[in-house]
Amino acid sequence: MIYRFRVVLDNDTKEDIFRDIEIRKSDSLEDLHNVITQSFGFDGSEMASFYFSDDDWNQGEEISLFDLSEGGSDIQLMNETIIDSTVSESSTKLIYVYDFLSMWTFLVELAEVVEEAQGTDYPNLLFVHGQVPSEAPEKTFEAKRNENDFDELNDDYDSEDYDQLDFDENWN
Repeated sequence: MIYRFRVVLDNDTKEDIFRDIEIRKSDSLEDLHNVITQSFGFDGSEMASFYFSDDDWNQGEEISLFDLSEGGSDIQLMNETIIDSTVSESSTKLIYVYDFLSMWTFLVELAEVVEEAQGTDYPNLLFVHGQVPSEAPEKTFEAKRNENDFDELNDDYDSEDYDQLDFDENWN
């Protein structure tokens, strides 16, 4: 079976920038990583990771290109992870981050599952839309919080009143 993915550059511009890619469901996430980097014009030499995602594009568990952990961590690696084990028709979304200094972020969604076409080489770039900017779009990271989250901390706290603090000022 062939998985058809739409890979969209996550940006705040008016123009959509995406690639439609076909790949065998039995290929690895490293194979998907390679076709994504090539289709967007990257050389593929930077660190990258996929992340599981829910329907609202919330980032979940990481699947890394390389194991950079110290001492036998149980990190999932792209070359050991088959695409079919990460996405399905009921769980269709992944987040892909390329180059952790620039933070190129892509939303990867399984669009369709089709039969393999005779004479087609896979992975296959089906469609290209939009030009990739010269620099990664800037991201604004904002924590979601309620106005009341810090009310209990702010009620009686005066940062200039050291007498109310609970420590010995001569501790050193």
